[in-house]
Amino acid sequence: MTKQRRSTSRRERQAAAEELAIAALGFIAGEPEQLGRFLAMTGIGPDSLREAARAPRFLAGVLDHVAADEALLLAFAAAKEIDPEAVMRARDILTGGHWERDTP
Repeated sequence: MTKQRRSTSRRERQAAAEELAIAALGFIAGEPEQLGRFLAMTGIGPDSLREAARAPRFLAGVLDHVAADEALLLAFAAAKEIDPEAVMRARDILTGGHWERDTP
């Protein structure tokens, strides 16, 4: 695999991870109780969410929040029709970690 192809793949994984985290944030925002809990835990106001969502570390925190609540994780995974493990893989990508299955 060429270096260019490998970095394109990394960029694609990063973009996919960000997309999943934004979808998770939207899912949380669709549930007033969940949104209130999330805002209280993060200390971020509703008016700051859009700006915060531009930061990969914040998006990783969104995925941490989802993963920490099994019912929320399972509901989100079912709604997105994904494996719940995809949430942690995306989180690892956003924090610069490597998911063991992604390494050669």
